[in-house]
This record gives sequence, structure tokens and C-alpha cells, in this order.
Amino acid sequence: MKRLGILTGGGDAPGLNAVIRAVVKTAYNELGCSVIGIRDGFDGLLEPDGVVELDPDSVRGILPRGGTILGAANRGNPFARKVMRGGKEVIEDVSDQVAERIGDLDIDALIVVGGDGTLNICKELHEKGLPVIGVPKTIDNDIHGTDVTFGFDTAVNTAMEAIDRLHTTAEAHHRVMVLELMGRNAGFIALRAGMAGGADVILIPEIPFRLESVQEKINERAESGRYFSIVAVAEGAYQEGGEQVFSRSGDGMAVARLGGIGRTVSKYVEGICGVESRVIVLGHLQRGGSPTAFDRWLATCFGGEAVRLAVRKGFGRMVALRNEEIVDISLEEALAKPKRVDVNGDAVMTARSMGICVGI
Repeated sequence: MKRLGILTGGGDAPGLNAVIRAVVKTAYNELGCSVIGIRDGFDGLLEPDGVVELDPDSVRGILPRGGTILGAANRGNPFARKVMRGGKEVIEDVSDQVAERIGDLDIDALIVVGGDGTLNICKELHEKGLPVIGVPKTIDNDIHGTDVTFGFDTAVNTAMEAIDRLHTTAEAHHRVMVLELMGRNAGFIALRAGMAGGADVILIPEIPFRLESVQEKINERAESGRYFSIVAVAEGAYQEGGEQVFSRSGDGMAVARLGGIGRTVSKYVEGICGVESRVIVLGHLQRGGSPTAFDRWLATCFGGEAVRLAVRKGFGRMVALRNEEIVDISLEEALAKPKRVDVNGDAVMTARSMGICVGI
């Protein structure tokens, strides 16, 4: 190995800089190998100034920083790149250009850090014969091949702190506070943060909920003299027999965006339960800020192992955490199916046994 490349794709997550730092320091210390950083995901491979040399000096001090010094792009799919042609936006496959640029840069292995979308691109590039290695990243924790992804722990802590703060104002004003959380089609953030923060109702995509169940829980609390409630709802949650709520449709070339289920629940609470309600959408606050100790540790371990995997020529594979060990698995295995909350697992069972309403 003489030169490695690294890019960060998809949405940002706390811990990305820790991966970059670990890759650079491991490559220099163990291999005497240079590292090229690719800016703004795969887009950087299509721009003349889209790459930057990285060395130990350039990554000094970035461990506690959120975001990514390389930038990210969650719509930079080289197999379906949006470009303007004749004043119109069209989709083109520019993967051959990406492959050519990787060759021109003399990159012996490309380390791709991202969620399921970015890792699927990584898998397709491997199928084209490119030397790629995946590092799983997402606050949603929805990648099947690893026990947990970095960024998730920080997002959960941010959500939990929000719930802690909502308790005091909810109790003071006798309100129902509905906190809408990220997670896409997985309810890990809402479930983990809701339990840690003492939410009274937790609604997740894996369990289609009945609004009547939410009403029963709020009324039950009021009858016992507790005139406030906290509802943690995942953005992908939906009513039994209904559909997910989107803040933006997927018409044309726009990507559909989940959002709005919190307002639906809040309006129901006010209309049926007769209790004043407020809805808070935590949004991108869950992506920002300094990563927790766990996320820094996990991201660092992933970065170091990705370099060692490159040395072993483990292309088309992804580093992962399994049973407290850092391992590597094929991208095909990692992406075979999305990870979802086990509705019969310990977390849901514990929540229900503690009297938390999960919508059923």
C-alpha cells in the first residue's frame, strides 16, 4: 500500500472525523503510506479540486469535532448523478469516470465511510473491480451487519437530554410534549432515548400504533394526578392501517423526506384528550456536536481496522462491531437486509413491563 483514499458520504454523523484521523495516523505510522481525502463524498472524484492530501498534522485536533473535515453529500451517487443538460436536470451514470479518477490518483484502496446508501454504492463499485472498503456510519443504527454504528450513541444522548428538559416545562404547564426524532424506518433512537429519558409513550416504525392507546395512557396519567406526559415518536412511525407522514414528497427528482407525524399525534392529543400539547422536532441537532466517548472509540477502531483490511486486500468488505470485537464482513452480507428494532426483544419487553405505552 502506497496511497489510500478516504471519503465520507451520506448524512453527517458525530465520529466521522475520528475515522479520518484514525485512517491517516494508522496509514502513516504502520505503513508509511500517504492518504488522500476526497471532498463531498463521491462528488470529489469528479471535480478537479475535489481531493486533498492528508497527513498527521492535518488531522490534529479533529477527534472531538462533529461533522467531517472532508464534507459529505447524500445525493452524490455516481451511478445516478444529477447533471444539467440543455437547461434540464437529468440523471447519468458517471461511475466509469469515478473509476478512471481513482486510477489516475494511484489509489491502492478507497475507504468509504457512510450509511446504507453510500455502502450500496461502495458495493457496486467493488463489482466494477474497484478496491473499496466500507466503514458503517449512521445515527439511525440501521445497518444489519454491525451491532452498532458510530454516531448513534451521540444522537441518543442528544435526544435523551432533550427529553430531560421537556419534563420540567411539561410538568410546569400540565402539557403533553411530543418529541419527534430521527431514525428513518428504524426506531432505535426513539426507543433508546425514550427509555433513558423516561418518556411515557414511545412510538416507533416497527410497531404501527393506535392513537387510542396514546389517549388511554395520557388519561391514565391524568386520573392519577400526573397532568403531563412525554411522547417520543420516531419520524417513520405511523398509525395502524395508515401510512408514514412525509414533509416532502418524492415527486420528480426530489427525495421524499419523512416528517410531520409528531404534529399528527399532538393535534390528536389536544382534540381528543383535551390536554394542551406542543410538538418539538429535534431534527439535525441529533447529527451535530461533539461525539461521545463511545462514538470516538468505535470510529477510531473502525478507521484503524479499515487500513489493516486494505493491507489484507479485503476489498468489497466492511468493518463491523460484533460481540465487542472489531471484525470484517462482506458488503453483500452487511446490506442483505436493513436492521430494525426487534419488537419481541428485551428493550420493547422492558418498556412495556414498565408501563410505557408503545402504541398497542
